[in-house]
Amino acid sequence: MSTYDDLAARAQRLDEADPLARFRDAFVDSADVVAYLDGNSLGRPVRATRDRLSAFIDGAWGDRLIRSWDEQWFHAPTEVGDRLGALTLGAAPGQVIVADSTTVMLYKLIRAAVDNAAERNEIVVDTGNFPTDRFVVEGIAAERGLVLRWIDPDPVAGVGVDDVRAVLGPRTGLVLLSHVAFRSGAVADLPTITAAAHEAGALVLWDLCHSAGALDVQLDAAGADLAVGCTYKYLNGGPGSPAFGYVSQMAQDRVAQPIQGWMGAADPFAMGHSYAGAAGIRQFVSGTPPVLAMQPMVDMLDLIEEAGIATIREKSIALTGFAIEVADELLAPHGVVLSSPREAARRGSHVLLDHPDFREVTARLWEVGVIPDFRPPTGLRVGLSPLSTSFAEVVRGLEETRRLLA
Repeated sequence: MSTYDDLAARAQRLDEADPLARFRDAFVDSADVVAYLDGNSLGRPVRATRDRLSAFIDGAWGDRLIRSWDEQWFHAPTEVGDRLGALTLGAAPGQVIVADSTTVMLYKLIRAAVDNAAERNEIVVDTGNFPTDRFVVEGIAAERGLVLRWIDPDPVAGVGVDDVRAVLGPRTGLVLLSHVAFRSGAVADLPTITAAAHEAGALVLWDLCHSAGALDVQLDAAGADLAVGCTYKYLNGGPGSPAFGYVSQMAQDRVAQPIQGWMGAADPFAMGHSYAGAAGIRQFVSGTPPVLAMQPMVDMLDLIEEAGIATIREKSIALTGFAIEVADELLAPHGVVLSSPREAARRGSHVLLDHPDFREVTARLWEVGVIPDFRPPTGLRVGLSPLSTSFAEVVRGLEETRRLLA
């Protein structure tokens, strides 16, 4: 029996023993895709969302019309936020809202943090962070006359607490980091780094785009201040689905909304002449909430609640570990290098593989129904969404990669 046959047989056994295998039927399938390995960029749609959107159009929107604002929509950002926080973020009620895009939410919370302490004019950020994070913070620094203290992390291991401590100081106002590195998938030590920043008197803003829905984050337990994340990856909200923002109860007393919109006012329908912010997390809403765009995420939250985030994380670790084993067997002999941590606790839910030919190979993989994504300069990123990805897909996708390289 060939190495591939051995791996395929093992994948079959893992799928048969997988306690979450039944959830794969909850997602819309694609007839021409044999291995979807990009759930960390865009999650598959949940089948139940067809009925939910139809019912929304005929009912809350079509039948109730404007009355639905009073009946349910006004509270959607905080109600969906509370549920998302409880199921995926380890956040008590009153600390999460769903609104805006990731970029806008980042801007709002970075600005809120740096305006909190004018005498602290330094922001810590790393060169390996996602472009949006770096671009937004660079713009705010220029706008506000702030100093950026850059960390140049290990490209595989990511940012460590010692990296952060080396640049913290009495003028540090904010530390901006991703919990899971978008390229390598390295998981930062959120509790320890948060504690180190607090010792220096700084706030921390965590980007959870590659964490929410796949990792058991536990923001409250870590004493986190602020967090932002998207909902179209492991939360399966669909392209352009709204972001979420987390502002801890303690931080709500320290920071203020920088984009004062009418939906974040204490009494929006008073149409007042001056702004008075709502109490609590509601103040961080700005414009009209994207209620329609929240609907698909609700179905995914139902699945996460049923499966349990701890079990989802176990499956994530198993999938990425298996992907590394398959890559070692099939791809390493062709010069492919693993650029993600091997230690399970230090990996998110995707694995990065590097090879000089991967830009071309990725394009050819898409043509034959294997869908990973490419990250410059030479990275093929294997994204594994625990509820919708099978072990068999991992073997099929990486065997096709081997065939193209050979």
